[in-house]
Amino acid sequence: MAVELGFVEAAPAWRLRSEQFPSKVGGRPAWLGEAGLPGPAELACARCGRPLAFLLQLYAPLPGRADAFHRGLFLFCCRAPPCCAGLRVFRNQLPRENDFYSHEPPAEEPPPETGEPVRLQLLSGPRLCRVCGCLGPKTCSGCHRAHYCSRDHQTLDWRAGHRQACGQAENSDNTVPDHNFLFPEFEIVIETEDEITPEVLEREDESEVTGSMGHAAAAQPPRGRQAGQERGLGRPGRLHLRGQLRPGRGLRGGVCVGAGRVGCGVPVTSGPCRPPSGLPPKGVS
Repeated sequence: MAVELGFVEAAPAWRLRSEQFPSKVGGRPAWLGEAGLPGPAELACARCGRPLAFLLQLYAPLPGRADAFHRGLFLFCCRAPPCCAGLRVFRNQLPRENDFYSHEPPAEEPPPETGEPVRLQLLSGPRLCRVCGCLGPKTCSGCHRAHYCSRDHQTLDWRAGHRQACGQAENSDNTVPDHNFLFPEFEIVIETEDEITPEVLEREDESEVTGSMGHAAAAQPPRGRQAGQERGLGRPGRLHLRGQLRPGRGLRGGVCVGAGRVGCGVPVTSGPCRPPSGLPPKGVS
């Protein structure tokens, strides 16, 4: 099976916004639209009840499905010790003809600077939480301009500086401090790894057996290790994705295997999104 490797790399903020249909790690989720977004109850850890943190998203459209021409898979986890788990997967999708994005592919050039450092409102209108970027149905009772998903995040923002900014005329809803809640943000860049077929492995095994054992081991390292050195596999901060990359930058039939404690083993398939065993299904249509 052909293998696609995804590496996390630094990218300008504009490339990680919703209209670019990004695959990315960390930051705030780049939602595609309002329909079916998870609410605060769905994004609460089943173990400790605290809000889950956005971990990563993959742009994974479904070929042949008009209602899923644009489709994103969103992975959340609990950052609060001792949980540090509570993985939950959601999907957010749109047809190609929609009210928010162009029928044509996104531009490869940066857009004109808008002076909007953080987007806290969907194109369809709903406000987002200042801390996590998820739906924010609650508002600050003082200024009625700051929105939150939960009391936990309202308290976090209050302590991070909203206490001083609340009610001030120059207070901007888009000026958001660092709450030390989000994961560092990077783009997932896909590269193609050469396919290793059984025939190739068999030929390599035969060459090692017929040659000198000592010289073979030194001159011909296992292909997996060799490929890893060439591609930079296993380096800290790398994320690997197994599966086939379809036209349109979508990943299907793969599994998120991650690096270190990031790996979740969540299947990326054309069927309903399923969280890991032991968690209730939370697919969002």
